[in-house]
Amino acid sequence: MSIETPALPKDRFLDRELSWLAFNQRVLELAEDQNLPILERTKFLAIFASNLDEFFMVRVAGLKRRIATGMAVRSASGFNPKEVLESIWERAHALQREHAQVFQGEILPGLLANGIELLRYEQISQDERISLDSFFHAQVFPVLTPLAVDPSHPFPYISGLSLNLAVVVRNPITGNELFARVKVPPSLPRFVALGSQRFVPLEDLIAEHLNELFPGMQILQHHSFRVTRNEDVEVEEDDAENLLLALERELMRRRFGPPVRLEVEASIDPYVLELLISELDVTANEVFSLPGPLDLTGLWAFVDLDRQDLKQPRFVGRTSRQLSEVESSTPPDIFAVVREHDVLLHHPYDSFSTSVQLFLEQAANDPHVLAIKQTLYRTSGDSPIVDSLITAAQNGKQVLAIVEIKARFDEQNNIDWSRKLEQAGVHVVYGLVGLKTHVKASMVVRNDGDQLRRYCHLGTGNYHPKTARLYEDMGLLTCSPDVGEDISNLFNVLSGYSMNTTYSRLMVAPHSVRTGLIERIDREISNHLAGLPSGIRIKCNALVDEPVIDALYRAASVGVPIQVFVRGICALRPGVPGLSETVRVISILGRFLEHSRAFCFENGGDREVWIGSADMMHRNLDRRVETLVRLVEPSQIAWLNDLFDMAMSPNFASWELDSNGEWTRHLKADDGSLLLDYQETLIARTRPTGTL
Repeated sequence: MSIETPALPKDRFLDRELSWLAFNQRVLELAEDQNLPILERTKFLAIFASNLDEFFMVRVAGLKRRIATGMAVRSASGFNPKEVLESIWERAHALQREHAQVFQGEILPGLLANGIELLRYEQISQDERISLDSFFHAQVFPVLTPLAVDPSHPFPYISGLSLNLAVVVRNPITGNELFARVKVPPSLPRFVALGSQRFVPLEDLIAEHLNELFPGMQILQHHSFRVTRNEDVEVEEDDAENLLLALERELMRRRFGPPVRLEVEASIDPYVLELLISELDVTANEVFSLPGPLDLTGLWAFVDLDRQDLKQPRFVGRTSRQLSEVESSTPPDIFAVVREHDVLLHHPYDSFSTSVQLFLEQAANDPHVLAIKQTLYRTSGDSPIVDSLITAAQNGKQVLAIVEIKARFDEQNNIDWSRKLEQAGVHVVYGLVGLKTHVKASMVVRNDGDQLRRYCHLGTGNYHPKTARLYEDMGLLTCSPDVGEDISNLFNVLSGYSMNTTYSRLMVAPHSVRTGLIERIDREISNHLAGLPSGIRIKCNALVDEPVIDALYRAASVGVPIQVFVRGICALRPGVPGLSETVRVISILGRFLEHSRAFCFENGGDREVWIGSADMMHRNLDRRVETLVRLVEPSQIAWLNDLFDMAMSPNFASWELDSNGEWTRHLKADDGSLLLDYQETLIARTRPTGTL
């Protein structure tokens, strides 16, 4: 049912690209937070740098491509791509300068105060120079390739995100000045250890030995620089073409995408800078002049140091109480527990290894299991999930893996282990033409003696054991016949020619997630107008889909209370008089990446709750296979609403969005004391004496 409401204003959407930059600003604010240990702050500096790299490689590259191809249309925010790009340049330059200032002014001194030193070459001792000289000749010199630029040597290709030295030399015989480029090998440590937690940038070591790379030449100057390229993959899919081969060809082409950003040290000579700008064909706006060292993604080397005194206390998730309450055996019998009741998991507070991973390990070795069906979007190269599927196939079970080989920046990894699965006898399918398979689903068919049961797992996160310790996600283990039937139908769609679009406890994109959510939003409007309890709560990574946002505006305009807990991008403007006064939008960032998606509807007092893989973005709702599953057990519905109560409570630290798109961090109470940390509180409640 469609609800009639007044026309919505044209300026109701915030720009998604600028909202993303605002998200990375919040990451940077964590690096600036003096309440955090110094290595945690260092980690957030590294995350900021990695995030911005991907933003340029994908989002900025996409904008430039649309402008170049004449496909530049105004975004929902009302800006055309050129206007958005200009705003990005302005904001990104300010953010990178702030990032460098935090590193130079706060993080480096903080590390030094704790015995960790990052030194430039001229700051190290003579003994250290002798040691580094040996390291250079043994480990570095053999892999360096100086490339000259002259009439017989064209300007070399500069790979994306590589760190390089621009070198100017003089021929002492002719007096000619020549340009050369030396690539800093990515296979070597970004920061070379001197011992006693003292480090020097690898490019400094190379620069000190340039005379050995250019013997007989006079080294006049050298400067480090770094290029970011368009590295988004676009595969033209054809029903008759092997998708695997098409993607491999596209990955080769991606290496040669056009530059979208040039980072240089602030001390670079104007002549060298002009040469780089000309040869790389970048504009002045795309040049970022920064204090060295460049490429602070390398700060992970410090984060990984064995200095637990400079980090937050270690946390290891425990086995879910719902899995261990039926019987005391260790490890728990997953099938026995799930026959008793649905299990709602919350990672990393609930251990992934003793729940989802164990579920598949037990299935692979259980003689009563007949078949396993599994989607894989991202996983690790040595994944125990992949190992379990291989073991199951070797044990004679029918195993199907729906592999999304187009998962951005994991394409080559997914190609490699999908072939490994095929070699072991697993049926590997690459999903549907034109759609990414982003759903997180697993189904185990087991002969329980009295009947065949389908044991299912549906999650909000990837089947990736490493990220499951760092990402906050939810998952449902169930043997509900309704869910089993739904998942069977979904796998038949993914692996065969089924056209099914009807499900019982699932919403499935691209057919029913957007429409299903909007129907429920409209139901809240009707309930509110009828005087029944109403309210909407949404937790997601991004909220940018215009039809969903418009439905929320319609609900807010009649007074429905709406709470949004978003990690990253939000295009909805809260607090606009007459439009969204009942909407509150918050963001929480911390040691774990908030990654789960949940949707709660008051539903006239009979609360309805869904969790799943879908974010509120066009790509998720239109161009991906996604699922949401409805929770039915009252205790689980109440538990998830309790999470929202915590996140939205004024007692917990968060960022809040205003109608102008500005985020304000609420870190302290009125009396000056620190507000509670949402994630640290959940960690405390994970321990045996606590309950949520």
